[in-house]
Amino acid sequence: MSEKRTHSDYLQKAAMYELLAQFYKYTSPNLHMQYYLKHIKYMNKALYFMRTTPQPVQLEAKVRFLHTSPDSPNVDVYIDGKRMIRDLSFKSVSTVLSLSSGKHHIDIYPTGNMVDSVLNKKITVETGKSYTLASIDSVKKMRLLVYQNQPALPRNESKVRFIHLAPDTPPLDIAVKDRDIIFPKVSYKQATEYLGLTPMTVNLEAREADTKTVLLAMPRVQFLPNESYTIVFLGMTSNEPERQFIQIRD
Repeated sequence: MSEKRTHSDYLQKAAMYELLAQFYKYTSPNLHMQYYLKHIKYMNKALYFMRTTPQPVQLEAKVRFLHTSPDSPNVDVYIDGKRMIRDLSFKSVSTVLSLSSGKHHIDIYPTGNMVDSVLNKKITVETGKSYTLASIDSVKKMRLLVYQNQPALPRNESKVRFIHLAPDTPPLDIAVKDRDIIFPKVSYKQATEYLGLTPMTVNLEAREADTKTVLLAMPRVQFLPNESYTIVFLGMTSNEPERQFIQIRD
């Protein structure tokens, strides 16, 4: 009995023959064409497999928590009455959690204190989607914002978005250092659209919108192939903790 192939098997075969075709491109035209045709054959098999094979149904949503409240202590996060995240500190991102589709109740407490919550909120998540839940503002006025992640991207490419979560900082222009603006006039709480990129390492800077004033340098930001990123601007302009950025893989 022949071994049953998977979609991944066909893609691996296609990739292998593509490499061989490139290797012989200039030294042996016949071998180049032979391997290129095999590459096409297995790519077509992979596409056919996707069209004809029922895909598993995703029954859960994915969520992660990002703590950006600048004067808040470390926090514990409860979902539907159960502690799911312990001792999350400022600018930290939790592990990814799976939630059933539908409504959930979120309670956030200072770590180790189940008496005085600093936030309680109901959220709704959808099957197969991924979310970042960000705590923002001062601890006395803490809010929870929900951002949908979009980690899928074309093979060997990167992409990035930017979220402005520094409460006392004016709108920002995100630019390549000394060069063009890539995300203009990003206001507090705003998440930009994703920008597709060729994988690279680049120096970025956050400027006060419509000016040349650099509020934060972001040197040597690396974007790897097959990775989607969120860059978050957080902290305070007039107080502690100082303004800073973090880069998160989606």
